[in-house]
Amino acid sequence: MTPDECQKVFASLSEYLDRELPERACDEIEEHIRDCEPCIEFVESLRKSVALCRQLRAERPSAPLPEDLKERMRAALRGIPSPGSEA
Repeated sequence: MTPDECQKVFASLSEYLDRELPERACDEIEEHIRDCEPCIEFVESLRKSVALCRQLRAERPSAPLPEDLKERMRAALRGIPSPGSEA
């Protein structure tokens, strides 16, 4: 499997898991996932995350995050390598 193939799969996973893709696209993703251990692990992790998020229920709205915390989070996210890139 090439990193380009994995990135293509990653780009479509949300729609795949939500069953929003055409059947042919789903077949291609499933074929790739069947033989790609990193993608298998990622998909299973994402499925579990989605299931856990669906179980959450906010009892009351959260307070807005302070601006300094938002900026620190943005800076941290900018430092995360994208899937398939070398760290």
